[in-house]
Amino acid sequence: MPKLPPPPSQHLLSLLLLILCIATTNVAASVSGSQKFKEAPRFYNSPNCPPLSSYDICSPEAVHVAMTLDFSYLRGTMAAILSILQHSSCPENLRFHFVSSSSSASLHSAITSSFPYLRSQIYTFHTSSVSGLISTSIRSALDSPLNYARNYLANLLPPCVQRVIYLDSDIILVDDISVLAATPLGETAVLAAPEYCNANFTSYFTPTFWSNPSLSLIFAGRSACYFNTGVMVIDLERWRQGDYTTKIVEWMELQKRIRIYVLGSLPPFLLVFAGNIAPVDHRWNQHGLGGDNFQGLCRDLHPGPVSLLHWSGKGKPWARLDANRPCPLDALWAPYDLLQTPFALES
Repeated sequence: MPKLPPPPSQHLLSLLLLILCIATTNVAASVSGSQKFKEAPRFYNSPNCPPLSSYDICSPEAVHVAMTLDFSYLRGTMAAILSILQHSSCPENLRFHFVSSSSSASLHSAITSSFPYLRSQIYTFHTSSVSGLISTSIRSALDSPLNYARNYLANLLPPCVQRVIYLDSDIILVDDISVLAATPLGETAVLAAPEYCNANFTSYFTPTFWSNPSLSLIFAGRSACYFNTGVMVIDLERWRQGDYTTKIVEWMELQKRIRIYVLGSLPPFLLVFAGNIAPVDHRWNQHGLGGDNFQGLCRDLHPGPVSLLHWSGKGKPWARLDANRPCPLDALWAPYDLLQTPFALES
């Protein structure tokens, strides 16, 4: 009978476990950073596009677009950019401003690899400025500090940028973004967005808020309606003049002392701007396609024309497609997916 080898020592077992843990960690890191994206085609201006006096990131005649940038939503951002360029009559006149909280270089490199001709700039958002002001909401993804970066666009972007379109990463455009950029803001409005006055506006605030006259009277004389902050046209010059970042932060500070609202970064915008924004047609934010914030169930389009599809809610099209549980409308997102797959997908 062959002689069995002696059992490994405790020291050797510990070493083997350590090597296994390191290998497992490296595999996980490789998987998380393994997304590769295809290069998008180049898009050119039509003959009637207005000439720009400057081709840098500050060009005043350009259409400026701001988006946040992180690893978890990078695939959505890529698809959004492609849809914007593909449907723009003057794609070379677009300027993209990306805000990221970390790993800026690698994220921006991914963007420029897929869109080598894109005129863009990346800005670092130091999350420490809001980390102590975030209160928990109904979905953990809504509590990410980067969700609050839109509050600071006027500080992050160069002063030369006077108007910007802010877009979430879970959107697809099927219309020319220059039409949205040309939204008239009137003489006083700071931002424009589609409003939804049939939504239950009171549900975004707690009974504590509504029972306190000094708080609830903030809406007195204002025809306050819900609007989605994932699609906004912002006059940064007026924002800076009115110091609206400070106004939003003051409401967030009050929220930390007494809970006056729910749902993360949206209510401070409602408190400051609801009832005082320029209108935008609903076609520019067909939102809620990601379902509710709990289950992310499938939804249909709202009645009427569509210029922008928005998968707000828990369900994201790329996640549902990967899980082989897509909703019918996710088929509208799929053609813009730039993810490089090791196999050809059947149509």
